[in-house]
Amino acid sequence: MADVIHLDYTLLPIINRFGINLGYGEKTVEEICHFHNVNVDFFLEILNSFHDKNYFPEKKFRNFSVKFIIEYLKSAHKFYLEYKVPKIERLIDKLVEMSDLKKKTFLLLKDFFQGYITQLQAHITREEEEVYPYILNIEKAFLKKEVSKELFDKMQIYGIGKYEKEHDNIEEKLFDLKNILIKYIPVEKNNNLCNNILSELFKLEEDIKGHSEMEERVMIPQVKVMEKALKSGNYDVRN
Repeated sequence: MADVIHLDYTLLPIINRFGINLGYGEKTVEEICHFHNVNVDFFLEILNSFHDKNYFPEKKFRNFSVKFIIEYLKSAHKFYLEYKVPKIERLIDKLVEMSDLKKKTFLLLKDFFQGYITQLQAHITREEEEVYPYILNIEKAFLKKEVSKELFDKMQIYGIGKYEKEHDNIEEKLFDLKNILIKYIPVEKNNNLCNNILSELFKLEEDIKGHSEMEERVMIPQVKVMEKALKSGNYDVRN
Protein backbone atom coordinates (compact mmCIF):
# COMPACT_ATOMS: atom_id res chain seq x y z
CA MET A 1 0.00 0.00 0.00
CA ALA A 2 2.88 2.37 0.75
CA ASP A 3 4.03 2.00 -2.87
CA VAL A 4 0.63 3.24 -4.06
CA ILE A 5 1.13 6.52 -2.15
CA HIS A 6 4.67 6.94 -3.48
CA LEU A 7 3.27 6.47 -6.97
CA ASP A 8 0.46 9.02 -6.52
CA TYR A 9 0.13 10.90 -3.22
CA THR A 10 -3.10 12.59 -4.41
CA LEU A 11 -4.86 9.26 -3.76
CA LEU A 12 -4.51 9.69 0.02
CA PRO A 13 -7.94 11.33 0.60
CA ILE A 14 -9.56 8.73 -1.68
CA ILE A 15 -8.02 5.90 0.35
CA ASN A 16 -9.23 7.60 3.55
CA ARG A 17 -12.81 7.43 2.24
CA PHE A 18 -12.67 3.67 2.70
CA GLY A 19 -11.78 4.10 6.38
CA ILE A 20 -8.12 3.29 5.67
CA ASN A 21 -5.62 5.60 7.37
CA LEU A 22 -1.84 5.94 7.39
CA GLY A 23 0.31 3.38 9.18
CA TYR A 24 0.31 0.71 6.47
CA GLY A 25 3.57 -0.93 7.50
CA GLU A 26 4.60 -3.54 4.92
CA LYS A 27 1.04 -4.74 4.33
CA THR A 28 -0.22 -5.24 0.79
CA VAL A 29 -3.31 -3.56 -0.64
CA GLU A 30 -5.18 -6.86 -0.38
CA GLU A 31 -4.19 -7.39 3.26
CA ILE A 32 -5.28 -3.89 4.27
CA CYS A 33 -8.58 -4.13 2.37
CA HIS A 34 -9.39 -7.45 4.03
CA PHE A 35 -8.58 -5.98 7.46
CA HIS A 36 -10.97 -3.07 6.84
CA ASN A 37 -13.67 -5.22 5.18
CA VAL A 38 -13.22 -3.36 1.89
CA ASN A 39 -13.85 -5.02 -1.47
CA VAL A 40 -10.38 -5.14 -3.05
CA ASP A 41 -11.54 -5.01 -6.67
CA PHE A 42 -13.85 -2.05 -6.07
CA PHE A 43 -11.11 -0.24 -4.13
CA LEU A 44 -8.60 -0.70 -6.96
CA GLU A 45 -11.01 0.42 -9.66
CA ILE A 46 -11.79 3.60 -7.70
CA LEU A 47 -8.09 4.34 -7.21
CA ASN A 48 -7.28 3.68 -10.85
CA SER A 49 -10.07 5.99 -12.00
CA PHE A 50 -8.63 8.82 -9.89
CA HIS A 51 -5.04 8.08 -10.87
CA ASP A 52 -5.84 8.02 -14.60
CA LYS A 53 -8.40 10.69 -15.54
CA ASN A 54 -9.12 8.89 -18.83
CA TYR A 55 -9.98 5.63 -17.05
CA PHE A 56 -13.59 5.11 -15.98
CA PRO A 57 -14.63 1.45 -16.31
CA GLU A 58 -18.38 1.91 -16.01
CA LYS A 59 -19.11 -1.69 -17.09
CA LYS A 60 -16.85 -3.02 -14.33
CA PHE A 61 -18.37 -0.65 -11.79
CA ARG A 62 -21.86 -1.86 -12.70
CA ASN A 63 -20.86 -5.38 -11.64
CA PHE A 64 -20.45 -4.22 -8.05
CA SER A 65 -23.28 -3.99 -5.55
CA VAL A 66 -24.87 -0.54 -5.39
CA LYS A 67 -24.30 -0.84 -1.64
CA PHE A 68 -20.53 -0.48 -2.26
CA ILE A 69 -21.14 2.50 -4.50
CA ILE A 70 -23.45 4.25 -2.05
CA GLU A 71 -21.06 3.71 0.85
CA TYR A 72 -18.31 5.28 -1.25
CA LEU A 73 -20.52 8.21 -2.34
CA LYS A 74 -21.56 8.90 1.26
CA SER A 75 -17.94 8.94 2.39
CA ALA A 76 -17.24 11.46 -0.39
CA HIS A 77 -20.10 13.62 0.91
CA LYS A 78 -18.53 13.55 4.36
CA PHE A 79 -15.17 14.57 2.90
CA TYR A 80 -16.74 17.56 1.11
CA LEU A 81 -18.73 18.83 4.08
CA GLU A 82 -16.27 18.13 6.90
CA TYR A 83 -12.95 18.89 5.23
CA LYS A 84 -12.85 20.35 1.72
CA VAL A 85 -15.59 23.00 2.00
CA PRO A 86 -14.47 24.27 5.46
CA LYS A 87 -10.90 24.52 4.13
CA ILE A 88 -12.02 26.74 1.23
CA GLU A 89 -14.19 28.76 3.63
CA ARG A 90 -11.18 29.45 5.85
CA LEU A 91 -9.10 30.56 2.88
CA ILE A 92 -11.83 32.94 1.67
CA ASP A 93 -12.25 34.32 5.20
CA LYS A 94 -8.52 34.97 5.33
CA LEU A 95 -8.70 36.77 1.99
CA VAL A 96 -11.52 39.00 3.28
CA GLU A 97 -9.57 39.78 6.46
CA MET A 98 -6.41 40.71 4.54
CA SER A 99 -8.18 42.89 1.97
CA ASP A 100 -8.64 46.64 2.42
CA LEU A 101 -10.24 48.80 -0.28
CA LYS A 102 -11.69 45.78 -2.08
CA LYS A 103 -13.30 44.26 1.02
CA LYS A 104 -16.84 44.60 -0.39
CA THR A 105 -15.81 42.67 -3.51
CA PHE A 106 -14.31 39.87 -1.45
CA LEU A 107 -17.41 39.73 0.75
CA LEU A 108 -19.47 39.15 -2.40
CA LEU A 109 -17.15 36.26 -3.19
CA LYS A 110 -17.73 34.86 0.30
CA ASP A 111 -21.53 35.22 -0.08
CA PHE A 112 -21.40 33.43 -3.42
CA PHE A 113 -19.55 30.49 -1.87
CA GLN A 114 -22.01 30.39 1.03
CA GLY A 115 -24.79 30.05 -1.54
CA TYR A 116 -22.94 27.11 -3.06
CA ILE A 117 -22.58 25.45 0.35
CA THR A 118 -26.34 25.72 0.90
CA GLN A 119 -26.98 24.10 -2.50
CA LEU A 120 -24.46 21.33 -1.83
CA GLN A 121 -25.92 20.57 1.61
CA ALA A 122 -29.45 20.35 0.19
CA HIS A 123 -28.24 18.07 -2.61
CA ILE A 124 -26.49 15.75 -0.17
CA THR A 125 -29.38 15.69 2.32
CA ARG A 126 -31.84 14.68 -0.39
CA GLU A 127 -29.59 11.90 -1.67
CA GLU A 128 -28.80 10.46 1.74
CA GLU A 129 -32.31 10.72 3.21
CA GLU A 130 -34.43 9.87 0.16
CA VAL A 131 -32.57 8.57 -2.90
CA TYR A 132 -29.96 6.22 -1.42
CA PRO A 133 -32.40 4.42 0.95
CA TYR A 134 -34.76 3.89 -2.00
CA ILE A 135 -31.93 2.44 -4.11
CA LEU A 136 -30.82 0.08 -1.33
CA ASN A 137 -34.40 -1.17 -0.97
CA ILE A 138 -34.54 -1.77 -4.73
CA GLU A 139 -31.35 -3.83 -4.65
CA LYS A 140 -32.53 -5.78 -1.60
CA ALA A 141 -35.82 -6.63 -3.35
CA PHE A 142 -33.98 -7.52 -6.56
CA LEU A 143 -31.65 -9.95 -4.77
CA LYS A 144 -34.61 -11.54 -2.96
CA LYS A 145 -36.61 -11.56 -6.24
CA GLU A 146 -39.53 -10.23 -4.28
CA VAL A 147 -40.99 -6.73 -4.19
CA SER A 148 -43.44 -5.39 -1.61
CA LYS A 149 -46.55 -3.50 -2.69
CA GLU A 150 -45.23 -0.38 -0.96
CA LEU A 151 -41.97 -0.45 -2.93
CA PHE A 152 -43.75 -1.35 -6.15
CA ASP A 153 -46.06 1.66 -5.73
CA LYS A 154 -43.08 3.87 -4.98
CA MET A 155 -41.40 2.76 -8.20
CA GLN A 156 -44.50 3.82 -10.10
CA ILE A 157 -44.66 7.24 -8.45
CA TYR A 158 -40.98 8.05 -8.04
CA GLY A 159 -38.58 5.80 -9.91
CA ILE A 160 -34.91 6.44 -10.53
CA GLY A 161 -35.77 8.04 -13.88
CA LYS A 162 -37.43 10.96 -12.10
CA TYR A 163 -34.39 11.41 -9.87
CA GLU A 164 -32.19 11.36 -12.97
CA LYS A 165 -34.17 14.21 -14.55
CA GLU A 166 -34.03 16.25 -11.36
CA HIS A 167 -30.37 15.50 -10.62
CA ASP A 168 -28.80 18.95 -10.37
CA ASN A 169 -25.30 19.80 -11.53
CA ILE A 170 -23.64 20.89 -8.29
CA GLU A 171 -20.30 21.73 -9.91
CA GLU A 172 -21.66 24.50 -12.19
CA LYS A 173 -21.59 27.11 -9.42
CA LEU A 174 -17.97 26.20 -8.68
CA PHE A 175 -17.11 27.05 -12.28
CA ASP A 176 -18.79 30.45 -11.84
CA LEU A 177 -16.90 31.03 -8.60
CA LYS A 178 -13.58 30.25 -10.28
CA ASN A 179 -14.41 32.70 -13.05
CA ILE A 180 -15.10 35.47 -10.53
CA LEU A 181 -11.62 35.00 -9.09
CA ILE A 182 -9.87 34.60 -12.43
CA LYS A 183 -11.61 37.37 -14.40
CA TYR A 184 -13.14 39.97 -12.13
CA ILE A 185 -11.17 40.37 -8.91
CA PRO A 186 -8.06 42.55 -9.30
CA VAL A 187 -5.44 41.34 -6.84
CA GLU A 188 -2.42 43.54 -6.24
CA LYS A 189 -1.29 41.46 -3.29
CA ASN A 190 -2.37 38.14 -1.77
CA ASN A 191 -1.76 36.44 -5.12
CA ASN A 192 -0.60 33.24 -3.43
CA LEU A 193 -3.74 33.11 -1.30
CA CYS A 194 -5.99 33.61 -4.34
CA ASN A 195 -4.05 30.95 -6.23
CA ASN A 196 -4.49 28.60 -3.29
CA ILE A 197 -8.27 29.18 -3.26
CA LEU A 198 -8.44 28.57 -7.01
CA SER A 199 -6.43 25.38 -6.69
CA GLU A 200 -8.80 24.05 -4.01
CA LEU A 201 -11.85 24.98 -6.11
CA PHE A 202 -10.43 23.16 -9.13
CA LYS A 203 -9.75 20.06 -7.00
CA LEU A 204 -13.25 20.11 -5.51
CA GLU A 205 -14.86 20.60 -8.93
CA GLU A 206 -12.90 17.69 -10.40
CA ASP A 207 -13.78 15.44 -7.45
CA ILE A 208 -17.48 16.28 -7.70
CA LYS A 209 -17.47 15.64 -11.46
CA GLY A 210 -16.16 12.13 -10.76
CA HIS A 211 -18.82 11.77 -8.06
CA SER A 212 -21.57 12.74 -10.52
CA GLU A 213 -20.19 10.35 -13.14
CA MET A 214 -20.46 7.49 -10.67
CA GLU A 215 -24.09 8.37 -10.01
CA GLU A 216 -25.11 9.01 -13.62
CA ARG A 217 -23.08 6.40 -15.52
CA VAL A 218 -23.05 3.58 -12.96
CA MET A 219 -25.59 3.82 -10.15
CA ILE A 220 -28.61 5.10 -12.09
CA PRO A 221 -28.26 2.55 -14.95
CA GLN A 222 -27.91 -0.25 -12.37
CA VAL A 223 -31.09 0.83 -10.62
CA LYS A 224 -32.99 1.12 -13.91
CA VAL A 225 -32.19 -2.50 -14.70
CA MET A 226 -33.29 -3.65 -11.25
CA GLU A 227 -36.50 -1.62 -11.38
CA LYS A 228 -37.33 -3.11 -14.78
CA ALA A 229 -36.77 -6.63 -13.42
CA LEU A 230 -38.94 -5.96 -10.37
CA LYS A 231 -41.77 -4.60 -12.51
CA SER A 232 -41.64 -7.43 -15.05
CA GLY A 233 -40.71 -10.34 -12.76
CA ASN A 234 -37.84 -11.25 -15.13
CA TYR A 235 -34.61 -11.44 -13.09
CA ASP A 236 -32.39 -13.05 -15.72
CA VAL A 237 -30.67 -9.83 -16.86
CA ARG A 238 -28.91 -7.21 -14.81
CA ASN A 239 -26.07 -5.26 -16.51
